[in-house]
Amino acid sequence: MSIEVMLKEFAEASAHPYRLIKEYKAQGKKVIGVLPYYAPEELVYAAGMVPMGIWGSNSKTISMAKEYCATFYCTIAQLALEMLLDGTLDDLDGLITPTICDTLRPMSQNFRVAMEGKLPCIFLAHPQQRKPAFGLQFTMDQYQHIKAELEKISGEAITDDALRNAIKVYNRSRAARREFVKLAGEHPDVISAVNRSAVLRSAWFMLKDEHTAKVEALNEELKKLPVCNWKGKKVLTSGIICDNPKLLQIFDDNQIAIVADDVAHESRPIRVDAAETGDPMMALAQQFADQDYDVLLYDEFSNQNRRADFVVKQIKDSGAQGLVLFMQQFCDPEEMEYPYLKKALDEAGIPHIKLGVDQQMRDFGQASTAIQAFADVL
Repeated sequence: MSIEVMLKEFAEASAHPYRLIKEYKAQGKKVIGVLPYYAPEELVYAAGMVPMGIWGSNSKTISMAKEYCATFYCTIAQLALEMLLDGTLDDLDGLITPTICDTLRPMSQNFRVAMEGKLPCIFLAHPQQRKPAFGLQFTMDQYQHIKAELEKISGEAITDDALRNAIKVYNRSRAARREFVKLAGEHPDVISAVNRSAVLRSAWFMLKDEHTAKVEALNEELKKLPVCNWKGKKVLTSGIICDNPKLLQIFDDNQIAIVADDVAHESRPIRVDAAETGDPMMALAQQFADQDYDVLLYDEFSNQNRRADFVVKQIKDSGAQGLVLFMQQFCDPEEMEYPYLKKALDEAGIPHIKLGVDQQMRDFGQASTAIQAFADVL
């Protein structure tokens, strides 16, 4: 199969993700919606069900969700609720609502109220102190709660062997996506910004073994290509999400390659694998504890600006010439992080641009002008 045909398959899954729910249901599978992020999808997979990522929508307008939440909540969360209310996600069998950020904490209760009597909502509280023994135990207790709720929905017990197998499946998926990110950075002439996003975005909507097989096949074809002598510019992207094809097309139109990323929707969740031996529940808790350099996770060494240093190192290691920061509107953690991130970038002599984005954007004229101007200074 050619690279072009493979990319079309990823683009289809990315553009129409919730059609896949009906396909999986037709196969007799139950589907569990999973809100962003650092949720233990392995538990859903081990229960014989399909984890379906819910990351808002670039095409819908917020209407019914306004009755349940403040207008200053980020559009990812509002549009997730909108899709639950407008029928888009009617075929879900359950919903996991993490509390990873200041919006999702209160919104988890809005989801529960809005879906009362219609859809089981499983609450997931993340510990702030995730690394000490008590933090690991808290995470394990939360995961045990999710496990018990998933077993009620599936009607089957989640065994340790099934969970270890799920961990292996997910580790393989993470490894394949990490390799794809590297290869995409090496071949921007073949993998455009739009295509790169589609490959990574589609992972949230497909069973991981199915998605992994396609990514591994794509990786093998990319390895066969000659070294690319890219004449355009190279950047690293950062932020919560940047998956709008119209916005990414601006990068392609201006010959700007995304050679690596620090994006929650793309590479942040695939940095760390879980242990494939021992207690599988502890392995998942330890995996979460080992996640670092994320604006939404507490860092006991934050006064040392470790995250800013990490981003600077990423830029240098990837060969990027600058950083494009996609600032999610009304995201307090990202806004509070920006001053020390800017300071580190300035001290390292790395140019950057900050773009305010949300999923209700329809006019990209200002973004296009800003990106074109940024390309000129790289």
